[in-house]
Formats: sequence, C-alpha cells, structure tokens
Amino acid sequence: MKYFERLKELREDCDKKQSEIAEILNTTQSYYSQYELGKRQLPLEHLKTLCLFYGVSSDYILGLPDNLEYPDR
Repeated sequence: MKYFERLKELREDCDKKQSEIAEILNTTQSYYSQYELGKRQLPLEHLKTLCLFYGVSSDYILGLPDNLEYPDR
C-alpha cells in the first residue's frame, strides 16, 4: 500500500473529514486532498503531526517495511 492510500485509510478509520485533517495540518482541504491522491509529497512536518495525531509510526504511514500490519485500536 502506498503512503497516500494509508493516509486516507487512517483518516477514514478515525471518521474524520479531509477538512478536519487539513485544519490540524494548518492547510486547506483541497491541498490535503492532493496528499491523499498522491499528487503532492507530504512534508516531513505534516508526517510528524499525523503520526502524533493517529498514534502510529512514520514507518507505518510510509509502509516500511512492507510487512507492517495495521495497529489494533
């Protein structure tokens, strides 16, 4: 799974809208949408913020290694 697909999966699993995550990242919904579509690279600052928000590692979001499983909640 590509990292941008994982971003969408994490957001949906938390029942959040793109606009809510964009607000956390201090960006717009349309800009955040491009992260989930893989059209824009996710800045490290945003990666760190999302890791803290979702309670996952950057390795998990980035899919490193490939055999990481989704954490139990």
